[in-house]
Amino acid sequence: MGWISSGEIPQAVAGEHTAQVHTCPMHPQIRQPGSGRCPICGMPLVPAAAAGGADLDEFSVRIEPAQRRLANIQTDEVRREPVSATIQTVGAIAIDESRMATIASYIDGRIERLFADYTGVKVSKGDHLAVVYSPELYSAQVEYIESRKSLANASTTMQAVRQAQQKLVANSRQKLVELGLRKEQITELETTEKAESRLTIYAPSGGTVIEKVAVEGEYIKSGDPIYRIADLSTVWLMLELYPEDAARIRFGQRVEAEIQSLHGDRFTGRVAFVAPTVDPRKRTVGVRVEFLNTDGTLRPGDYADASITLPIGQQGEVYDAELAGRWISPMHPQIISAKPGQCPICGMDLVSTSRYGYSETPVQQPASLYVPRSAVLMAGNNSVVYVETEPGRFEIRPVVMGPILKDRVIILAGLKESEIVATSGNFLIDSQMQLAGNPSLIDPTRAIAAQKERKTPMEFHQTSVASIDGSTGETLEDLFEAYFRIQQTLASDAKPSRNDAGALHQTAVMLQADAAIPREAVELIEVIAQHSEHLHHMDLKAARHDAFRPISHAVVTLASLVRGQSASKPFHHMFCPMVKGGAGDWLQDNSKLINPYWGSQMLTCGEAIHEFPASGTWPASAESTQRHDDHKTSSAPEKR
Repeated sequence: MGWISSGEIPQAVAGEHTAQVHTCPMHPQIRQPGSGRCPICGMPLVPAAAAGGADLDEFSVRIEPAQRRLANIQTDEVRREPVSATIQTVGAIAIDESRMATIASYIDGRIERLFADYTGVKVSKGDHLAVVYSPELYSAQVEYIESRKSLANASTTMQAVRQAQQKLVANSRQKLVELGLRKEQITELETTEKAESRLTIYAPSGGTVIEKVAVEGEYIKSGDPIYRIADLSTVWLMLELYPEDAARIRFGQRVEAEIQSLHGDRFTGRVAFVAPTVDPRKRTVGVRVEFLNTDGTLRPGDYADASITLPIGQQGEVYDAELAGRWISPMHPQIISAKPGQCPICGMDLVSTSRYGYSETPVQQPASLYVPRSAVLMAGNNSVVYVETEPGRFEIRPVVMGPILKDRVIILAGLKESEIVATSGNFLIDSQMQLAGNPSLIDPTRAIAAQKERKTPMEFHQTSVASIDGSTGETLEDLFEAYFRIQQTLASDAKPSRNDAGALHQTAVMLQADAAIPREAVELIEVIAQHSEHLHHMDLKAARHDAFRPISHAVVTLASLVRGQSASKPFHHMFCPMVKGGAGDWLQDNSKLINPYWGSQMLTCGEAIHEFPASGTWPASAESTQRHDDHKTSSAPEKR
């Protein structure tokens, strides 16, 4: 019935169908011929070329809107503003070591009574602490009394004998002082002339008994401790910080802490000490914070959550309203005064807070460039972000990171303010770059090298073009003419001739030895001589990029400095952003742009940047608005 007929499947169509590779936008490792669904996530497979972003340069990939929605690719803006980092850490409350005292016995004896008979009791300066029985003390008192009587009853008139007796009395009295008798106790002994075998020990300072070493009835030796007392009106918070965080801490830095046993209560202290060394075992730096504790709320041994706010990019002076124009104790940063004086705790002279970098007036905090933390992909020493340069086009961008904050990363190099970066789905973008054989997080070396290339024209400050007269000026103009012939030859896709290359080299050699040429210009001419000697031996590609490019950079700069006195026409500085490796500057003697780096492939690709006059002053801002866009129709990828 004619239902069956002979025929052949077009080989081109069949081959085209079987050659089409599809992949999953979410799982790029899935690759198979023909369409279907991903065996992992069930998403429809798409052509690998579409997933890889065809018709893009090697540093970018295109994500289609459907893929973008399915992969949940989100973006955010690169911002620049003052940023503060908060260091969160945990420390322990400790006793202020500078306010501790040990009460020890001055004499050998037996403790008959302890007035502060348990640990934790508070004592005041001058309070009775203990009574010690000592025969040694009794005999010393008797010796002092008898020596005083002998001196008073002495009838001899010999001066030497009397002086000896006076020395005996003085030495006996000093012995009592060394045995721990106070001045008022010695005065009472002199009045009553009654020796006592018991010594009362008084508190030299107020505080809390943190350790009771001896007990009643115990025999002790001279120097044995009886009590340890600490003044807990100030306490320390001991912190351990990483060296990079400790490097940004300064004396007097404000610290806020929340004690774990006192939920909701926050205390404010100031940094009293930053250790000058790094602990070799823990690789941390000790930081000591002083807190006032007049009400005894803070207990040594308790833990505290501390937070220290540090401005990012902080250099030089900082502003703290509590320290502006004030005086501070170098040992106790909680002691702050409006005028010079002495610290009531340690007696040291107060110093100006400016010594520690605190400004008397508010200091504007520097702004930092940052992105959301999720925007940065990190692997080893590599850090990259993906910048959306146009809708759907994501370009890899290696970055140099600064401090990493809780939800942000400071960017030191690689991004500009207001650029758009991917913050979610960027691993999918990176996988598409890998599929396309482009630089990615695994190996961004090509992108790093491209980032270092100069894609902008040479810049010049406003200056004057000096005129060189005589034969030197004529030779200088001959150098420019030889350069222009080479430039035109390269634009016509031909190698420079032996004559033109030799002329450029010979004139450069003559000028670099001429005393009439300024030293700054001589250095440029030396570059021209170095790269022009073998110019005619090179192939076309090497002549353009390896020799002509450094020669052009020197010639452009030379034209901005000197010309021959006979010169009459201006020179034109041109630039092409499409030159591989960047730095595509050159000089022309007319305004009709012909590109020596591309020749017929993109003959008019580039732009006029500056016009250098034959002499006199020229402004650096004089830029031509003329732009040649013929490269859009060339086979090279478009990139601006």
